[in-house]
Amino acid sequence: MPAAKQKENLSPFRQSLHEIIFEADTPAGRSFDLLLIFFILASVAAVMCESVQSIRNEYSGVLGILDWLFTVFFTLEYAARLYSVSKPLAYARSLYGVIDLLAVLPGYISYFFPGAQYLSVVRIFRVLRVFRILKLAHYLDEADLLFNSLLASRKRITVFVLSVLTLVVFIGSAMYVIEGEENGFTSIPISIYWAVVTLTTVGYGDISPKTSWGQAFAVLIMILGYGIIAVPTGIVTHEMVRQAQAISTRACPACGSNGHDEHASFCKDCGAALT
Repeated sequence: MPAAKQKENLSPFRQSLHEIIFEADTPAGRSFDLLLIFFILASVAAVMCESVQSIRNEYSGVLGILDWLFTVFFTLEYAARLYSVSKPLAYARSLYGVIDLLAVLPGYISYFFPGAQYLSVVRIFRVLRVFRILKLAHYLDEADLLFNSLLASRKRITVFVLSVLTLVVFIGSAMYVIEGEENGFTSIPISIYWAVVTLTTVGYGDISPKTSWGQAFAVLIMILGYGIIAVPTGIVTHEMVRQAQAISTRACPACGSNGHDEHASFCKDCGAALT
């Protein structure tokens, strides 16, 4: 679809609204995004303050009003985003669209389940837009490159994770047989927990082998853990090198997606023409 035809799908008001909400190259768009980030940080700060008992006891009324004000603001802002694109469903399914929705839901869920408002801290992820707002293009490029690399590596990473899960089940079962219940490995699930903690080199120390054979086996697991940690890093790094390319900061007029290739003519997510 030609760019001119794509723009016809939006009324002049919706086009202007799209430029203000999704684009950071205009004074109005930049001012809107800076205002949005202020509200995001203020709402997260309010949630954090509410979790402190002394502050909650003294200012519970004020914090409750602020929480509803922030919820209403983000609800209207989310609705405006859906209204200003020609494919609202495509934007709603995008990464930013999902985060925007999650930023709104806790305020309403807390009406039925008290305490759910603390989940509003998810709004902090919306600050990622600061890279686009401040025109830190090289940071945006790297962020998109990393995300695309992780997405492209998902099948290999899935195989790797399943292999590790199989390995820890075997290790846990073996350690249960070697150490036994008298040494703290009271069941295979507990032994698997120890295997995960040891293989990932976390090492809480709440459970540890007591026998010589168990300690020797644990040493092998620890050494194996260092090698396993390097595998997903290598997978993602290889994909990052393969996918390295210039990325622009243009936002799609249909779904609001950004991070397109520099010379792209169509949106990588919904296929709409880029203007």
